[in-house]
Amino acid sequence: MNDTPQKTAGATILVGVDFGLPHFDGELEELGLLAETAGLKPVARVTCKRKAPDAALFVGSGKADEIKELALMHGATEILFDQSLSPAQQRNLERHMGVAVNDRTLLILEIFAQRARSHEGKLQVELAKLQYLSTRLVRRWSHLERQSGGIGMRGGPGETQIELDRRMINDSIKRTKERLDKVKKQRSTQRRQRNRRDAFTISLVGYTNAGKSTLFNALVKARAYAADQLFATLDTTTRQLYLGNADGTGRSVSLSDTVGFIRDLPHGLIDAFQATLQEASDATLLMHVVDASNPNYPEQMDEVRKVLAEIGAAGVPQVLVFNKLDAMSPETRPMQLQDHYTVDGQSVPRFFVSAQTGEGLAALREFLAQEALATMPEDHANTQELE
Repeated sequence: MNDTPQKTAGATILVGVDFGLPHFDGELEELGLLAETAGLKPVARVTCKRKAPDAALFVGSGKADEIKELALMHGATEILFDQSLSPAQQRNLERHMGVAVNDRTLLILEIFAQRARSHEGKLQVELAKLQYLSTRLVRRWSHLERQSGGIGMRGGPGETQIELDRRMINDSIKRTKERLDKVKKQRSTQRRQRNRRDAFTISLVGYTNAGKSTLFNALVKARAYAADQLFATLDTTTRQLYLGNADGTGRSVSLSDTVGFIRDLPHGLIDAFQATLQEASDATLLMHVVDASNPNYPEQMDEVRKVLAEIGAAGVPQVLVFNKLDAMSPETRPMQLQDHYTVDGQSVPRFFVSAQTGEGLAALREFLAQEALATMPEDHANTQELE
């Protein structure tokens, strides 16, 4: 009688290796959320400490055996690592464990592929995925090593299947880049038109699941998709937001909701989403939304700053919006809802709000109205007052 548990679709073992870095997630909480977002079912979690990755198996042979036994015990169909694996490590682990092995990078790519809705978003994910797969071709699939050349065969004499696949992927990357370039030109034209109208543009940025889309909806009364999950929004949404002062003056501004950032966001995704993220680097003001109820918010803020620096948006003026005030415990709630916070040696305005209940939003709106009117040309401001 066979006592081996039947494999369960989606059952996944989560693995994290502590190399002594400060952001190590000992509970693998974020990886678990990412896995669930992708439709997987974490059934066990394994962590270990190492000074450096094992060249062949990343975790070493002893720990690999332990993970294999755990996978058999739980009927897991996949092993998911919280760090990026090299193509050789991925291949060796799959051979050793007899189940699919994937890493954080591919998991994020899969989530982006599931969530992209617009033509642009789909193109961006497709490019990032093709670039990721192009690095995996050489080592991962042994069936690609068969020769397909010879008389009457496509590809020329002696050309291997792997060379054909590499050429096909490179052609697809080239085509996708060309299509994305067209999208970038269209966005650039739209931005120039906004600039000619002296538009004041605000971009919402922040760690994934900080509540950007909920805040966006609360400010502009829009119906952008918002949910308590990672990467609920991939496609940039822009709406007009009217900001009025107590003295009757006011101004309409453009407010954009952008894709959320995350630790170790794959560089291929940053490159691919350059067209979308350009909204942030071209904005007049960045509204950096932070999940104030998350104890790891300082590390999350650091990750957002890293990505902003990569896309050339580090110098754009910021206002910090500490969201989810309603989810904070009584002892951690701030004494006042408006103060300043030091970021990279600079004092930045900070507002505590709840996009869910509306608490603190009036003060934030007033601040944004003052900022928008302060940058308005005088003749334009007089016209607005007359209206």
